[in-house]
Amino acid sequence: MSTIEASTAVSVAQTHDQMNRSNRSGKTSSAHELLTTSVLTAVGTAALVGIHHRYRKQQHPDASLQDYVDGIRTQLQALRAAPDSTPKLSRLRYACEQAAATWKQAYHAVGDDNSDVPDFAVMHTTTMLARPVSWVSGVASMPKDQATSSQNEHDFGVVGIDADRQIVWQTTMPERVHDIVVQPVSVNVSEAQTQHSNVNQRRDVVVMGRRPSEKFWVLNTSNGQVQHAITADVNRHFYGHACYSLDGSLLYVTENDTVSLAGKIGIYDAHDAYQKVAEFDSYGIGPHELIMHPDSETLVIANGGIKTEQASREELNLDTMRPSLVYLNRHDGTLLEQVTPEHNQMSVRHLAMHNDGTVMIGIQFQGEKHINVPLVLTHKRGDGSFIPLIMPNNQWQRFHQYIASVAVDSERNLLCVTTPIGGCAAIYDLHTRELIDDVSLPDCAGASVLANSSALMSKIDKYAEPTGFIVSDGQGQLTALRVNTLPEVKLDVGDIELHERIIKDSQLHMMSFDNHLQAL
Repeated sequence: MSTIEASTAVSVAQTHDQMNRSNRSGKTSSAHELLTTSVLTAVGTAALVGIHHRYRKQQHPDASLQDYVDGIRTQLQALRAAPDSTPKLSRLRYACEQAAATWKQAYHAVGDDNSDVPDFAVMHTTTMLARPVSWVSGVASMPKDQATSSQNEHDFGVVGIDADRQIVWQTTMPERVHDIVVQPVSVNVSEAQTQHSNVNQRRDVVVMGRRPSEKFWVLNTSNGQVQHAITADVNRHFYGHACYSLDGSLLYVTENDTVSLAGKIGIYDAHDAYQKVAEFDSYGIGPHELIMHPDSETLVIANGGIKTEQASREELNLDTMRPSLVYLNRHDGTLLEQVTPEHNQMSVRHLAMHNDGTVMIGIQFQGEKHINVPLVLTHKRGDGSFIPLIMPNNQWQRFHQYIASVAVDSERNLLCVTTPIGGCAAIYDLHTRELIDDVSLPDCAGASVLANSSALMSKIDKYAEPTGFIVSDGQGQLTALRVNTLPEVKLDVGDIELHERIIKDSQLHMMSFDNHLQAL
């Protein structure tokens, strides 16, 4: 494991004058860096081999340095001969690239002295392992060093998680974060290139501050290093969510006009260090989550309808709130369609998009607790109103009037919703719109589609669906949920065990995961 200061990942922010240096100077500098990195890598590798060999000689006097060469040759031959060698070789190559990058960044950290480059190391420290990332999550409470004197230092952070639900990197943040947004793969990158290269690891990941924050950060997906810190305009704050255009060139962010309290959508250029280039009305108050429609032309916005006082987060208009779902033209901000729920206190908060254009909607009800309203709805452009999913006996109180995240598996027509207040995660069958089952997961919030891994498949029931969902919670668990494909069986009275409708497998980490979890 290596610790890398995030300030070393800011080369993209260099000025045009620095980029336009003479070719001779650039070539000389590049050659010098390459030589230095190569020497550092060789020296470091030799030192590690020497230490290990000395230990081996103490245990095995006949040990030889030739053993290392023979071992590497044997492993490479085994990798090439294996039927699934491509993923293993790709993983090995990625690890080598990350090791080389670590040496190079360490060299730059010592040698660079550029006052024009922002110093992110003051607020962020990244710890990294050389493994590909499958998900990114916010963390409300990072692991504590026993020697740390201040309990408030570096409480908040962001982590990258691999396919086996292990932490790849963790980056401290100066404040609590909310949504995590991963930049889409460019349409110019072919599917073959995506599968056999590290293009997935080079995308940006945007981390939004928790509303009403005035910051968002842009990180490197592969290693978690902070590349940009963006501050809201005057009289603006962010509402905690964002989404990219499908080509990854523009970022759309929900914002608030702190003077008029009107909802705004800020547009930021991902190819120009996330400079703000435009702003649209959200046609509502308190816009929260927004997503991109599969047509790539339409923004879908959840206007929560709540006026929020910035300093205290106090909700100012619960009796008169006006939530809505809005469709906007992403190019010019034209209002295309607007739909309101049946009750004005059904705050439209969280969204997920099915590949067929159906919007999945999570509601947070702001009315009296005894009022029973549907909390999971769907809508498709042209529908006159929302359509609720089916809850057994209409007992929506099971979710305690609060849906934290929604995640959709379009291929299998499954929907996962979480409620930290209700302490459970539920999976719906979108073919029938009926609840398959819910499982107890205290303080769960983040939800995303599950990635397959050999380690995970070895742990789960052979009758489970090949994919499912991953759910994070405030107790440090990353839980895989898969639907049991066995038919429901009527058992005799004497039988005490029933087939579980949802198969659950949890892994515990020493941290508290926050509201949202995003898949790459």
